[in-house]
Amino acid sequence: MRFDGRSVAVTGAASGIGRAMALQFLAEGAIVTGGDVRRDGVPEDCEAVAMDVADADDVARFVDVARRRTGRLDVLCNNAGIGSTTDAVACTVEEWDRVFAVNARGVFLGTRAALPSMLEQGSGVIVNTASVAGLVGLRDRAAYCASKGAVIAFTRQVAVQYAGTGVRCCCICPGTVDSPWVGRLLAEADDPEQRRRELVARQPIGRLGSPEEVAKAALYVASDDAAFMTGTALVLDGGLTAGV
Repeated sequence: MRFDGRSVAVTGAASGIGRAMALQFLAEGAIVTGGDVRRDGVPEDCEAVAMDVADADDVARFVDVARRRTGRLDVLCNNAGIGSTTDAVACTVEEWDRVFAVNARGVFLGTRAALPSMLEQGSGVIVNTASVAGLVGLRDRAAYCASKGAVIAFTRQVAVQYAGTGVRCCCICPGTVDSPWVGRLLAEADDPEQRRRELVARQPIGRLGSPEEVAKAALYVASDDAAFMTGTALVLDGGLTAGV
């Protein structure tokens, strides 16, 4: 198994992509610590930690829990994120700040907390969950696009900064995934079935992605198979950005 005995920490592990990551790391032998605002939903074989990724103390505590379990931290998946469905006029300052606090500051705080032990041990992988929304403009996603673009830029900076130390940093950029967040988005629509058809039509491949597919990509990036990969923004979007 690729992660046998390795210490892995995943944020946003209670649902969607993060839960799928945690389950797949467990299946490959990892010792997984899962963080989320609520511990309900974190896979039972994980060490579950209640935390807010926008809170520096919570993040430091979460990373410390993961590190103490084996004496090291091998993989950190900065996955937790929130959505936003407003344009630049409708987006409030409060909404903008909260989206950036979770999606961008959360990635920074996790990375900052994990780096010292990874650098000391001379190895480690940080996998950030960005989005195709950080690569192209999407309607009614002002704060979300900007925050995910920040994740991609930060990933590249960290990768270059620590290249050659044994620490790698990459991000994954999913397209629209059939996740609980998309489910909530559909539930708020006037016509959920029509809105779902619109989302599917946006993907040239003709369907939405699954959390499991995205998680498999994250595991590849975190594995030794991807040892020559750092600074990469790996796109899994059903062809969306190829047609832009």
